Amino acid sequence: MSIEPATLETASAIPLLQTLGIRLVEIGDRHAVMEVTVDDRHRNYFGGAHGGLLATLVDTAAFFPRPLLPSATPCTTTSLNVVYVRPAGVGDRLTARSELLHIGRRTASVRVEVTNQHGKLVVHGTASLMLTGSL
Repeated sequence: MSIEPATLETASAIPLLQTLGIRLVEIGDRHAVMEVTVDDRHRNYFGGAHGGLLATLVDTAAFFPRPLLPSATPCTTTSLNVVYVRPAGVGDRLTARSELLHIGRRTASVRVEVTNQHGKLVVHGTASLMLTGSL
């Protein structure tokens, strides 16, 4: 399978990310940064940010360190672990920073931390990815 390398523009144009208002803002050699501002479309029953938004942020940020999608490496999530530390509310600006911990011939391991505009940890998680392209 051949894919084009991901860029800030192509990643932010993913329909689900556009729907949720999630933006890729930085691609690094072993990290990536995504942002979202929580608004009414993200609310859960209690009025805070839905856990699905936070899990999506963790899962998606895991794909964008340079050796993965920005290098046109096809991959898919095989395991996602999300730990919710504190709630996020409407108006909070959330920043997800992923760090590539390991990349091998067939798998990659990524850690993601999501903080609010005050630098407080909201969610942390890990993702295991299977590299599915020609290796």
